[in-house]
Amino acid sequence: MNDTPARLLTLLSLLQTPREWPGGELADRLGVSPRTIRRDVDRLRALGYPVESTMGPAGGYRLVAGTAMPPLLLDDEEAVAIAVGLRGTAGNPVAGIEEASARALAKLEQVLPSRLRRRVTGLHAATVPLAPLSGGSPVDPAVLAALAAAVEGRERIRFAYQAHDGTATRRLAEPHRLVATGRRWYLVAYDADRGDWRVFRADRVSEVHATGVRVAPREPPAADAAEFVRARLYGLAPVHEATVTVRLPADLARRHLGGHVEPLGEDRCRVRMGADTIEYLAFHLIQLGCPFEVHDPPELRAHLRAVAARARDAAGPA
Repeated sequence: MNDTPARLLTLLSLLQTPREWPGGELADRLGVSPRTIRRDVDRLRALGYPVESTMGPAGGYRLVAGTAMPPLLLDDEEAVAIAVGLRGTAGNPVAGIEEASARALAKLEQVLPSRLRRRVTGLHAATVPLAPLSGGSPVDPAVLAALAAAVEGRERIRFAYQAHDGTATRRLAEPHRLVATGRRWYLVAYDADRGDWRVFRADRVSEVHATGVRVAPREPPAADAAEFVRARLYGLAPVHEATVTVRLPADLARRHLGGHVEPLGEDRCRVRMGADTIEYLAFHLIQLGCPFEVHDPPELRAHLRAVAARARDAAGPA
């Protein structure tokens, strides 16, 4: 690659990936000599990009955090993925992220080539977003960032926590994982004061303070943190189970409803599903937009009749 500016941009793009690149591999990628790679690395350093090098057979180059922010170099698929992701953050229960996402999307779309802008716009026009489910509370992004940093750094933290009954407590904990459910964020952490694993709602966490104490990884309470949260929440809250027949192919029913799906034909199946409230079960079934029949529980049938009556009254006479 004889075009020096283009070669420098390609080199910078490779160095942005989270790995160390041997000089010989970079030279092969760019079709130049190792000596040219060394000169190009010196050029990047002169421009303010902190390229770190290590010596020896296993040595190489990598880009580390510094004061200069490299240009964001994305291929077509990466650019489309980021743009679509930013459009979808409007329903994310993180306080203030909608405005930040809109600003970032506007900047990205300004520099997208027209062919990619049409792909993003077309996908957005063909997609109907589902309104955020009730019951979610926005999370302070500063709190979320502090919890994520503690998870990454394996650092013990102190924070204020408000229990479900409104009781204010102070906690000393060792964060393990953050779990996002769509409606809420949860922190799985070892509670040092209580000597046990706990699940904390992130929107009830405040005043996060790092202690500076690094802790060795504990044996997690489960192999999958998300399943641990699901089991703990279902164990704490009353779970309502429903059996319904829906006019949908089994794969679509499984995708939208989860639970246990039993095919009854090409476009019909029986589903056993659970949720923490009857209202949540009814919402999921109604938003399918297809015929369905509830076999049990009776409380779900009664709730659907009440919803139907309110909708009929709201619609007025035919």
